[in-house]
Amino acid sequence: MPFITNQAADTLPTPPGRTETTAAYRVAFVNTHPIQYFAPLYAYLTRTGRFDLTALYLSDFSLRGGHDRGFGRAVTWDVDLLSGYTPKFMGKAASRRRIGGFFSMVGLELWGAIRTGRFDAVVINGHNLAAHHVALAAARSAGVPVFTRGETHPRLKRSRWREALRNRPLKSWYSLFDGCLAIGTANARYYYLMGVPTDRVVVMPYAVDNERYVASARQTAEQRAATRARIGIKSVAPAILYAAKFDRRKRPDDLVRAYALLRKEGVAAELVMVGSGALESDLKALVAELDLDGVTFPGFVNQAELPRLYSACDVFALPSENEPWGLAVNEAMCAGLPIVLSEEIGCVEDLVTPGVNGATFDAGDVEGLAAALKPLLVDTGYRARAARASLERIERWSYRECATALETAIARARLRRRIAGNARTLER
Repeated sequence: MPFITNQAADTLPTPPGRTETTAAYRVAFVNTHPIQYFAPLYAYLTRTGRFDLTALYLSDFSLRGGHDRGFGRAVTWDVDLLSGYTPKFMGKAASRRRIGGFFSMVGLELWGAIRTGRFDAVVINGHNLAAHHVALAAARSAGVPVFTRGETHPRLKRSRWREALRNRPLKSWYSLFDGCLAIGTANARYYYLMGVPTDRVVVMPYAVDNERYVASARQTAEQRAATRARIGIKSVAPAILYAAKFDRRKRPDDLVRAYALLRKEGVAAELVMVGSGALESDLKALVAELDLDGVTFPGFVNQAELPRLYSACDVFALPSENEPWGLAVNEAMCAGLPIVLSEEIGCVEDLVTPGVNGATFDAGDVEGLAAALKPLLVDTGYRARAARASLERIERWSYRECATALETAIARARLRRRIAGNARTLER
């Protein structure tokens, strides 16, 4: 059962003492670089008038473009990553830094930026870089409430020795924060397992720019037909969409094999494989080996075009293993697509209800994937109901809920600090 249900999202407690005239919280988010999913959130939070938001960026490499190892090609995002909030790049080194090992981003400039920023709260995205530890130390030394936000969940697979090495230092790490901003149910459960008290965990949903995606996904029948033709769909049969990197963890070859099983059973369908990456040539070779028709590879598709591509298809499938969340699922739901996911994807508990807006299967089970897809492909009525349910669900997993959650987390932290301060005064 999700921590935020369809009903509960609108009933999070109103932070005490907040009114329309209350000064906006000054909040700093610490990020490695401008990210296409986070920048619109920061702009939205600023537009609410409840936050004066600054993003402290360690690097500008996502603006410069360059080779993306996952996609296997150069990537420059075609959406605005800097407008609507205050972006600050940490020193001249921001033009040179790239994500690598722990010391690839130290970001000593964060110390001064946080210590002198007069922030009401600092949010640190991650824990695996030295810069994250610099930011935490700066916030604590300045007496600023500090929160962590990450993607880990208990179903992610790690070796026992690695898990043992991680858990003790991470429990200590989380104990240093005023709260954890969980991206969803599975992530919240992870924080509880790490010993974080329940009142210090607030679900701040992992969301995309629903407003942009929903609006951009709307197409007339003629426009949709034109989009389908442009990406290589040659029939009116329902199209299964994969939109992610072509890497081993995403298991795109499982979807190709499941599609082959469906075609052998006489199921009319098309398969659209959007993306690029190390497995691209292997996938095309597999399609040829299985002698499959109806499979298209449109290549890498950038953010501006993605919503139309989603709405040109009929069912979204992601067979990943060890997947922290899967924001492509949010995007597909904004286009009103039924969703078929492996159980190892972090968003499953929050976004997919089997039999309502899609189905789930065990990662690596090709026959299970085919069986999960089949009812959505052969039953037009069920597919239409599942599409509506997806859109209704994602409407309540949005930036609006993020704003309420962040405000609630800050208010709780300030209240706890006030109570602790009063207790110390009484003791004296």
